[in-house]
Amino acid sequence: MAEQAPGPLGDRPDSWPVVGTTDLYRDDWVMALRRDRLHLPGADPDDSFDRLVFEHPGAVVVLAVDADDRVLCLQQYRHAVGIAFVELPAGLLDVDGEEPLEVARRELREEAGLAAEDWTPLASTYPSPGVTTEIQHLFLARGLSEVGRGDFELVHEEAEMTLFWAPYAELYAAALDGRLADGPVVQALLLARALDLLPTPRDAH
Repeated sequence: MAEQAPGPLGDRPDSWPVVGTTDLYRDDWVMALRRDRLHLPGADPDDSFDRLVFEHPGAVVVLAVDADDRVLCLQQYRHAVGIAFVELPAGLLDVDGEEPLEVARRELREEAGLAAEDWTPLASTYPSPGVTTEIQHLFLARGLSEVGRGDFELVHEEAEMTLFWAPYAELYAAALDGRLADGPVVQALLLARALDLLPTPRDAH
């Protein structure tokens, strides 16, 4: 039978002993794959086991909403799962020393040619902590204006993505009934509503 949580409810930092690490893939890219050998705290180091770790610098996701409560969306192909997802502007924290908010501003400009006056952090979450170090920082952006992409050029999958505006109420409904499967999209929509940052769907335009 489960016990009551010890102390205040919440995640806590922890670290188990690692007795060896092997790089399985590593080059000059910001991502890498390694295999760690670790054991339980206080246990015999010979009683160890392996865990694969996908190193990821983290990412930002931007829920950009205009004055009519429309959300800026993009549809983009993702080869790993063979789906063209409805997504939000997003990008990697791949520049040393750059804060998540700076990256969010940059990605909104590069992917959509937009700037925002008001930025609200929604949450920072780990999508799959059993296998990757990735953390995703979700933001709500309002007070949008067109600024252009500058000299930034879209390549590969981004060059084929489609940008469009979707009423928040329709997007929210699509998330609830399973028509949207991109995790950050669903999280951002639900968080913005739960935090009373966007109107209830019945009141949305």
